Amino acid sequence: MADPKGFLTTDREVARTRPVAERVRDWNEVYVPGSLLPIVTKQASRCMDCGIPFCHNGCPLGNLIPEWNDYAYRDDWQAAGERLHATNNFPEFTGRLCPAPCESACVLGINQQPVTIKNVEVTIIDKAWEAGDVTPQPPERLSGKTVAVIGSGPAGLAAAQQLTRAGHTVAVYERADRIGGLLRYGIPEFKMEKRHINRRIEQMRAEGTKFRTEVEIGRDIDAAKLRKRYDAVVIAAGATTSRDLPVPGRDLKGVHFAMEYLPLANKVQEGDLTVSPITAEGKHVVVIGGGDTGADCVGTAHRQGAASVTQLEIMPRPGEQRNEGQPWPTFPMLYKVTSAHEEGGERIYSVSTTHFEGDEDGNVQWLHLVEVEFTGGKLTQKPGTERRIPAQLVTLAMGFTGTDRQNGLVEQFGLELDERGNIARDADYATNVPGVFVAGDAGRGQSLIVWAIAEGRSAARGVDRHLTGTSTLPAPVRPTDRALSV
Repeated sequence: MADPKGFLTTDREVARTRPVAERVRDWNEVYVPGSLLPIVTKQASRCMDCGIPFCHNGCPLGNLIPEWNDYAYRDDWQAAGERLHATNNFPEFTGRLCPAPCESACVLGINQQPVTIKNVEVTIIDKAWEAGDVTPQPPERLSGKTVAVIGSGPAGLAAAQQLTRAGHTVAVYERADRIGGLLRYGIPEFKMEKRHINRRIEQMRAEGTKFRTEVEIGRDIDAAKLRKRYDAVVIAAGATTSRDLPVPGRDLKGVHFAMEYLPLANKVQEGDLTVSPITAEGKHVVVIGGGDTGADCVGTAHRQGAASVTQLEIMPRPGEQRNEGQPWPTFPMLYKVTSAHEEGGERIYSVSTTHFEGDEDGNVQWLHLVEVEFTGGKLTQKPGTERRIPAQLVTLAMGFTGTDRQNGLVEQFGLELDERGNIARDADYATNVPGVFVAGDAGRGQSLIVWAIAEGRSAARGVDRHLTGTSTLPAPVRPTDRALSV
């Protein structure tokens, strides 16, 4: 414990964001560059180095948080980076995108504000990159075994990097034109600039991982051919089937899934497009869904110059404090104000969309909604609360229902599904098909980035053991442990 009184003498302080009027005019990350450096060592001193560090359990990766907090406090950034990488392949991703269940599990959080674990994490890895401490780690020898990884999101990349470092020859297949999955095309630039993905890809290439873009398994390559070509296959295709809203007017022009809207905005930032074909400029925008994807749509609409932005959520507004049903150290559902919400717009809770109304040309113009409440454990409409709001662009950000079944991947492999519609697997992440494994949202269902990386690492261990009879890679997390999967 670096400073025995740190948690008593130092208050919680987080990274500063740039002024709203400035940041909505660009797509750069919202935080003030370098704002963490003057405060992060003091924030690390607040870690109590608990006898039982519940933050370890709160983090699906099992990050060694007290250890790298101690190194950060002592300005030993190289050692801090080594301990950080011991459990996490991509801390610059999680340090920017993870909702930090580790902080919800922090013991200090029982009666104070928890340690700013996420801010310490991202500072450590950013300093490691600046110092040149993040270098390729190619294997000493090759095993002669080959592995195909389907999907290049966090689960696929983590599995590929672990398996490459174990000495296997790994090829990652991605159906999009660039590597990264939802990290690339689902996460807006203002939340994570894509340079962070690009340099990790270069590191992985230097280690020996091969990347194949614009190749969709099930359509461009038959599953049987892929199995014949490789000794093992890891399916990390994500849960990419968006939840729809089958109400009258759904087919009007201007009603889109979030994952139709967000990737186009990112393609503009990549230089592929000058203007997005789906833009919020000058329009009244309604985002249906109150989660992180919905917030991404809100922030994107602000930057595109929306006339107004309204976000709808069918559930009641969460409280700002834990309720009795979500005690410490569980990950509670709390009211959050993200950087996108700071930038403006209205949030409406406990409402349900009844239908859309369009103009004579088939363009959406109005969204009709009604207030709802829980009665007898069921969601019911409140009579007399119907109204309409202007809506010239609607994005559906209501989550995902499972792996894409349209491309034939599930059927061609002959994969069994579990009761939730995900690809079934055992404790080694193996499917019912010999030599075929699954990791991330494809097997778990929609979840957190930390779970994706943890499952990619764990599946890699299962593959390594399948190929060699043993494995020195880290032990897997339990695939049935969904306590923090929200």
